[in-house]
Amino acid sequence: MTDFVRASGLANFSTFAASQGLNAEILLLQAGLPRDLEAHPESLISYRKVLNLLDECELQSRNRLFALQYGLFQGLNVFGPLLYLIRNAKDVRAALVELGNYFHVHSAAAQVRLEEQSEHTIISYTITDPTIFGSRHGAELALGIGIPLMRALLGKRWQPSAALLQHAPVAEPGQYRRLIGLIPSFNAPCNGWMFETSLLDTTQHAADPALHRLIQQHLDNIAQKSVQQLPELVQQLIRSFMPDGRATIEQIASHMNISTRTLQRQLEDEGTTFQDLLSATRQAMASRYLLDSNISISQLADLLGYSDQSAFSRAFQRWHGQSPREWRKQQTTDDLV
Repeated sequence: MTDFVRASGLANFSTFAASQGLNAEILLLQAGLPRDLEAHPESLISYRKVLNLLDECELQSRNRLFALQYGLFQGLNVFGPLLYLIRNAKDVRAALVELGNYFHVHSAAAQVRLEEQSEHTIISYTITDPTIFGSRHGAELALGIGIPLMRALLGKRWQPSAALLQHAPVAEPGQYRRLIGLIPSFNAPCNGWMFETSLLDTTQHAADPALHRLIQQHLDNIAQKSVQQLPELVQQLIRSFMPDGRATIEQIASHMNISTRTLQRQLEDEGTTFQDLLSATRQAMASRYLLDSNISISQLADLLGYSDQSAFSRAFQRWHGQSPREWRKQQTTDDLV
């Protein structure tokens, strides 16, 4: 799976989209992304879809620097558990090295790298999936995110020497300066920030070595996801693929780079089947949408990949002993009691 990122990569998307006059829910649906992804920051979503989402946001908002501004706005929650690792590293060098070493836990589609030289150092961001094109939005998003990250590590000492972007400017240079404090070097060999190497030795006095070890163990466990965690991973993929109708065993096996038969066998070894996981995921998603949204029954049936509303209603009757409409009405009544 080479093009996935944790849903935390879209932290605070709804709030920022609204500030730009956009409807986040509609945009997420159009992009084939779960509408409630901000409630599930550890779930896996397609990085391609994230880039397509940012492209559509730029078009609808008529803001050429939408991705850059969004990166500045997101905050550090975008990093998920990686944030606690780097904030508890002994110094800035260790923090950035570990960010690079563990970034694949956050995103399999990109790489963060520290390039240390005698006087200047570059922290760079590279999209590694060769099939992803038009990655300008990803580069500017990462550049924006880099500012609050480096300020968190260095405080007022963060005074970058240069901002680097591989693409040509898409707005007046002055607009970039107003947002990030300097005009980037465009058509650069990489995307990232350049700063004085001496800053790498800055000690993080508030670092907690014990917490650092715990977070490192947690990330190692995630990175070494084993077959015992396969059902959970498959359910995450089902949930991610559901909105655009691709939650089939063939599609999910393809994205895991294994054959359909291999996936079936591994799930059987875990005492489950793809159909069981699909049904459980549909049941959970159906309940959540009926409780938390005003989506119609027919729309929900389509979202969950049923052939028609009747098929969905029959499945829901098996799960809850009630029709979707009756169940929703009962939940609403119970909340009022």
